[in-house]
Amino acid sequence: MQTDLSKQTANSLFKLSVENRDRLAKRLETAVKRARRSGEETLATIALRLPGDVDPSAVVCASRRENEPWFAFEQPDRGKAALAALGQAVRLSGAGRERFAKVADRWRGLAAAAVGDPLAVGGFAFAPEGGSSPVWEGFEPASMIVPEVALRRAAGAGGDEPEVKLTMAALMAGDDTVEDALQRLEGRLEELQERALPLLDPAPAGRYRVASAMPPEHYEAAVERATALIREGKLEKIVLAREVEAHAPQKHDPAAILGVLREAFPACFCFCVGRADATLIAASPELLVRREGHRVSTLALASSTRRSADPAVDDYLGEQLLRDESYREEHAIVARRIERTLRDHAVWVAAAPEPELVKIANIQHLATPIRAQLAAPIDVLELADLMHPTPAVGGEPRDVAGPLIPALEGLDRGWYAGPVGWTDATGDGELCVALRCALLRGPVARCYAGNGIVRDSRPEAELAETEVKLQALLPLLAG
Repeated sequence: MQTDLSKQTANSLFKLSVENRDRLAKRLETAVKRARRSGEETLATIALRLPGDVDPSAVVCASRRENEPWFAFEQPDRGKAALAALGQAVRLSGAGRERFAKVADRWRGLAAAAVGDPLAVGGFAFAPEGGSSPVWEGFEPASMIVPEVALRRAAGAGGDEPEVKLTMAALMAGDDTVEDALQRLEGRLEELQERALPLLDPAPAGRYRVASAMPPEHYEAAVERATALIREGKLEKIVLAREVEAHAPQKHDPAAILGVLREAFPACFCFCVGRADATLIAASPELLVRREGHRVSTLALASSTRRSADPAVDDYLGEQLLRDESYREEHAIVARRIERTLRDHAVWVAAAPEPELVKIANIQHLATPIRAQLAAPIDVLELADLMHPTPAVGGEPRDVAGPLIPALEGLDRGWYAGPVGWTDATGDGELCVALRCALLRGPVARCYAGNGIVRDSRPEAELAETEVKLQALLPLLAG
């Protein structure tokens, strides 16, 4: 049951009332009893209403403890939708080809037994064993976390003020005491602060250095090899990525960068995933999957070109993208695979007959929104397992492209191009694809960008397109 904090004074915004404390205590006590009966630790949660003007990401960025897991996930243009989270009540991990299934199974068990309505946040590496290099330390191949505290903002009905809820969670064992858990959660609430995101320094001092992890010629050679394999009939398409490092004279501030990204890219999924001393940050244009009951939404996003400040030139570039046969075929490969995948599990699948242009700050894409009605319940993590990786970030055929990608790229993608997002106790949720992203660790930022390679791809043009995509984050990280 949801209770109301919105009538409290600003000074006690995150303080439990006596009534709410009693309600939470009863839920914790019920969880302990269930844990004793089942022999399994049991989640207890409570949801509290907050004023609609509370900024979830700002609260989390201002309140996070050093090196603890944290998460912020926004799509400002979609009713200011936001979810931000702190701490760890439970960590769900997995590796290998069954990593999605392992996490989904554990989550279903926890959610079914829970007292209340928990949610989990996190993501998955691109490859089954991705993230094994030291660069990605802390980012397991599959890692979903049930946070201690989560703040979620949803659009208000009929133009009303957005609705914000705060959810607290605790994992209770049979020998745990309710009072200890209450004190721990109340202590967590006392640490919460409502403070605006910090501003990014517009004129940073010190020397910055930007360098490709591998020479640009390596990427051009990989594209050339890939096009040769495509012409030989080995595959239809493959996506190849490159890594660029930005070294700053001081630590990168993910909170300040997030503030800029959500202003500059309001149509994108702007997110941060914090693990220990590292943060993956992104402004991704690509929805992998959203589930709302039996309704599924996704987006085929592939083929891109630059933007121009001149409206006439910008329109011309977009029109050229729409008419180019090579770009259209690259896009069609992605849309066909997604439709095929969903059709096996759906009553119907609907896709636009022609791709449309999606324009964001520095780039424009071909996009085809796709919707489906599920024939039987499949939770969002299972759907992600079915769909990942789409040919927009992997290749076609998938099994052929999979082993070729690391061989040609020569890098560990980690969570780049993997699914990132959230799920709730009903199996609903949404995951985007981690694109236009950077891994921040201290003063070093590793930026990733990739392109779809088809028969007629030209190495120099593909390299230039990665430079366009890198401009989403690189200017913020390189002074």
